[in-house]
Amino acid sequence: MRLLLAFIAIPLIEIALFIQVGGLIGLWPTLAIVLLTAVLGSYLVRTQGAAELGRLRQSFSTLQDPAEPLANGAMILFAGALLLTPGFFTDACGFALLVPGIRARAFQAIKSRVRFAQFEMGPQGQQPRPRYDGPDDRVIDGEFETIDPDKRPTHEASGWTRH
Repeated sequence: MRLLLAFIAIPLIEIALFIQVGGLIGLWPTLAIVLLTAVLGSYLVRTQGAAELGRLRQSFSTLQDPAEPLANGAMILFAGALLLTPGFFTDACGFALLVPGIRARAFQAIKSRVRFAQFEMGPQGQQPRPRYDGPDDRVIDGEFETIDPDKRPTHEASGWTRH
């Protein structure tokens, strides 16, 4: 139900803001602002996304928890989608997600709701693979039906198969 309300409310908010801003500054300045925020937003998303990708790679190489860089990358990606959507409300939400402090608070809020049972990385966290010494060590369970090779079809050949 919340998603349905968001799909109804956000376009209504955007239309109202377009009417208000367009009435204050005119059509062409309003369209210029929308284009400028899209261009500026895509630049910021690209630079911050590259920085987060570097942090993610570093967390993998140092065997640290990659949850924060992954969450930041997802929030930056979502911010990019919001910034490319024409509108003032979505642009404001997108630019807000590009602020590292707001992303950190959002991550903490999400982290407090999610519980991890266990997190392990590296060689100490790997389970040993079962070792098979030969073909008799594997058991494959299945069902079968014996087909009589002398059985002939009861219909005329279609020309698409060999009988």
